[in-house]
Amino acid sequence: MVKLTKTTLFKASKPAAETVMDKTTRVVRKMLIEETEQREIRTARLRKARLEREAVTPKETATKVPKGTRKKPPAKAV
Repeated sequence: MVKLTKTTLFKASKPAAETVMDKTTRVVRKMLIEETEQREIRTARLRKARLEREAVTPKETATKVPKGTRKKPPAKAV
């Protein structure tokens, strides 16, 4: 009788070849990751520039200009 071991009892199966769908999924995920990284870099750069610009420019005080009296529309003739 054959002695049962890991190698004789559980035979290693060959890994399945990458299908076209697997390849497409891998490529698309890679593209999405790259686009996300570029977007985050651009957002960080723009945020930094905005914060620097806000730090340099003085804050404008909002002064309310009193508005004139509101004119009523002319009455309609019946």
